[in-house]
Formats: sequence, C-alpha cells, structure tokens
Amino acid sequence: MESLITAAARALEAGDPLGALNRVALRNDAPSLALRGIAMAQLGDLAKAKTLLRSAARAFGPREAVARARCVVAEAEIALVSRDLNWPAKTLAAARATLEGHGDLANAAHAGHIEARRLLLLGRLDEAERTLAEINTTPLPPPAQVARELVIAGIAIRRLRTKDARVALGRAASAARQAGIPALAAEVEGTSRVLDTPAARLITRGHERPLLLEEVEGLATSEALVVDTFHHAVRRRGILVPLGRRPVLFALARILAQAWPADVSREMLITGAFQARHVDESHRARLRVEIGRLRTKLEPLADVSATKEGFVLTSRKTRQVLVLARPVEEKHASVLAFLSDGEPWSSSALALALATSARTVQRALEELARSNKVQSFGHGRARRWMTPPVPGFPTGLLLPGSLMKT
Repeated sequence: MESLITAAARALEAGDPLGALNRVALRNDAPSLALRGIAMAQLGDLAKAKTLLRSAARAFGPREAVARARCVVAEAEIALVSRDLNWPAKTLAAARATLEGHGDLANAAHAGHIEARRLLLLGRLDEAERTLAEINTTPLPPPAQVARELVIAGIAIRRLRTKDARVALGRAASAARQAGIPALAAEVEGTSRVLDTPAARLITRGHERPLLLEEVEGLATSEALVVDTFHHAVRRRGILVPLGRRPVLFALARILAQAWPADVSREMLITGAFQARHVDESHRARLRVEIGRLRTKLEPLADVSATKEGFVLTSRKTRQVLVLARPVEEKHASVLAFLSDGEPWSSSALALALATSARTVQRALEELARSNKVQSFGHGRARRWMTPPVPGFPTGLLLPGSLMKT
C-alpha cells in the first residue's frame, strides 16, 4: 500500500494529478486524503481540495507533525490561488518552522515562497525580499526554483528593473524545463509576456504611442518632464512633485502637458479639470486660483504662463514634456489590473491589496459587472470575481515530497 502513496506523491511532483488520483482515489487514510486534496487543487476544485486537506490534517496523529505541516502549506497555497489574502500568515510560519526543524527543507522553502508571493500581491516588496532571503536555497528541486525566480521577477517588475526581471525569468524557464511540467513552463511564459506587452501610453505633442515596461523604466532617467498618471505626480529625474491629493491640480497639469508646447484655452481647462458643463465667471475665478496653486507646486520643474486664450506649460531645463498614461483609461483600472491575472479574487482580498475599503471595491466591481468587464461566481463569502469566465488552473500547487516522510 505504501508504494501507492509514494507513486501518487511522485505523480503530483510531476504535475500529473489524474495519475495521483488513480492510485489513492478510493482510500481514506490520512496520507491519501492529503494527496487527493493536492490533486483536486491542481485540477482546480479548490473547495473540495481544502476540505480534503483539513480532513487529512485532523487524521494525522500527534506524532506526525511534519505531515500536518505539509497539509497546512498546501492549504495556504490554495488560499493564495483563491486570493484569500487574509489567510493567517502565522499558521503558515509555524508550519514552515516545523518543516525546517525536521529537516524538510524543500517543503519549508515552498512555504516561504508562498508567503513571498502573498506579500508580492499585497505590494509589500521589502517584506517579500526579506522572506526570500531567509529561505535555504540548497538544495531546491526545479519546481521550487521556478517559484523562487518568479517571485524575484515579480519584485523586479514592480520596481521597474526589467533587466533583473529578464534574468530571473531566464533562470525560471531553465528550471521549468528541468522539471518537465508543462504548467510551470506556461506560467513562466505568461509572466515573460508582461515584459513584451505595452504597459503604458506615451502622449506628447498631441500624439500617443504604446510603451513597453523597459521604456517606462527609461523615463525615470530621462531629462523629460513627465506627468505620471500612474502615481499622479509630475517629475523629472530626481525631482518629484506629488499631486495625488490634489486631483484638480493634477488634471490641469495633464491637460497642459498633453497640449504642450501649445497653450490651452480657459474653457477647455475648466471643462476638463472641473467637469463643468456651462462655464461662468465663478469657474474663471476658480481657475485663476487653481492655476496659481499649480504654479507654486511646479516651481522646481516648470512654469504656467498666461496667454491670450488661456495658459501654457513651460518646462525648465528640458525641451521635452511627456504624459505617461495608463494603457486603458478606466475609472476602476486598478481593480481590473489585479483581476487581469486570471485568478478568482474576493472583494475583501482586492480591498486588502488596494489598501481601500471593501465597500469601495464592491461598488467598483458592481459597476464593472454592469458593463460586462468582470464576472462573479459563488455567493456570500465564497463569491469570487475575475475577468475570464472560469477559474484558471492553479499551476503553483506542486507541493514536493512524499507526505509519508517524517
């Protein structure tokens, strides 16, 4: 019987969940329940997988701490795939410590990579890097190497270090080939496409063109004056003027930058920045006040001068003014950005990742659903949102090692 357990574990390591189920589907002992749970997770039935893993954890005896810890790690990965970002991190940390204490370094590393991926999703890049630094990297099986390099690449992409990201993705692709698991290779390929897909639009002199992430990175060291719609700021090299809390000022700066070197009429500025349908003298008075405030804010970088028709932006120490815009102008672009990974998200997880209230996210999702940009499935706390019609295959669920090891 133990040979069936070992064969099923090896099938899961090779990314063959059906092969694993063929060996343990009719068994209800603790190791079989755990292996069935991981297999069901790889097949996408996350609810069933979670139930099986919890049953397995209860079935393992008090002396089988390592096996229970492996069940916790597998459940944590299900939570990650399900975008349950509120899953207790301390529980995963305790399981990781148990695995390390018993010499199961491969699964301990797997637990560390899960936590690092969770931190990456939450935008906590420094913590993700510290978590990676704590992981014992020798020896790591190829699937674990892929997981590690994908996290490294994700951090580099978030920090606009495209060369570092490409190097990490190259190592991930090599490890995926060694693993021989198609799902892992597809995950690496999908992440690599991010670097070759337009990440922004560049608007200058009334014209626009798409920008790759590498080109966006290059703007950070260029001499151009950049109006950045991602961070709601105006910048040039080391000088940054944040306008995130001054939406009217940022709107005025963007309108002026998009028209540069031409001027913009007062009516266009009022309509664009104040969303006014009918321009009257009160709007003109407010425009004078807001332009004065913008002029003060931009003093280190540019000037805003009055013309016969309206106002013009005059940059200092550079002859180039650019607007860095999102690929798609969408009211709820940040929500769509998270959903674009193809995984099912709960509204609470989105709120956590976006650092905003759950009600704000829920309103955004409802608006997006009415325009058929997102879809939901499930009810109550089990409700999930995504852009594709069905959940994606959770390629990361490749827990290495036999559950029978102690």
